[in-house]
Amino acid sequence: MRLIIDTDTAGDDTYSLLLAMRTPGSTLEAVTVCVGNVPFDQQVENALATIEAAGFSGKVPVYLGARRPMVKPWEASTMHGNDGMSGANPPLARQRPETQHAVDAIIERIMAEPGEIDILAQAPLTNIALAVMKEPRIAKATRHLWIMGGTDNSVGNITPCAEYNFFIDPEAARIVFEAGFDITLSTWTLTMRSSLFEGDQLDEIFAMKTPLSEFYRKVSSTPRQMAEARYGRPISTHPDSLTCACALNPALIEKARDAVVRIETAGEITRGFSAIHPAKLGNRWPEYSVNARVIEQASNSGFFEMMKRALSS
Repeated sequence: MRLIIDTDTAGDDTYSLLLAMRTPGSTLEAVTVCVGNVPFDQQVENALATIEAAGFSGKVPVYLGARRPMVKPWEASTMHGNDGMSGANPPLARQRPETQHAVDAIIERIMAEPGEIDILAQAPLTNIALAVMKEPRIAKATRHLWIMGGTDNSVGNITPCAEYNFFIDPEAARIVFEAGFDITLSTWTLTMRSSLFEGDQLDEIFAMKTPLSEFYRKVSSTPRQMAEARYGRPISTHPDSLTCACALNPALIEKARDAVVRIETAGEITRGFSAIHPAKLGNRWPEYSVNARVIEQASNSGFFEMMKRALSS
């Protein structure tokens, strides 16, 4: 697996990077940073700090991309603390970002080796949309596009109708889903079904006492506290790292379906909603072409074992 990860690096985004770097058989070719969770420059530093913590300093280039959504003003996420790292305050990384723009880096790397590189999009889809607008051929030249975003016709995590990534830039999401990529979609709905680590699993990670398990413990602190206040028990959610795990090991996917994914961009209440449905919905609706595989269930135990292995060194 050769992978480019497009990220708004905070919290679970960092564990996804760790999985990509520390899973045998995976090569993280590049990290591209997009508008999202926390202020943009902080996201860049979080990505660089994670690469250094994993022992890959200087081996994974980091490129700076879109600093704002296409249309609407940016809104920060509150899930990860002001710095996106629960105040873990890792030291400033020695590695510095590249000078080439992320959109150009994505296009250059994908078009240089068509059919060879997967993209994992775990941020708002602004960078990916800009890349396919500039070079439409990357849609077919990308081996596979793995997207974390949206909900599978269920309640969102930022509004009742929307998940954060699609809510922040629904215009970009619509462009990407209409561009012709071979897409697998991992939603917030899947996160709540398959990615939760319960208290006993968290205790098992914390007991490892490795540098990376300590990194995980510190960075996960704020979202764990917020989740416990909301759900009444100590849990940790992993939308991005579960998506990465499924990309690296598709055997984790226990149930999926092909579907039409359409993104609402205009609704006052439903902006960012992902309408996921079969190619034909009876006689009243026109027929749409399937444009994504939607993961419905993944192996929590298999994902947990992958995470432990990545944090074990």
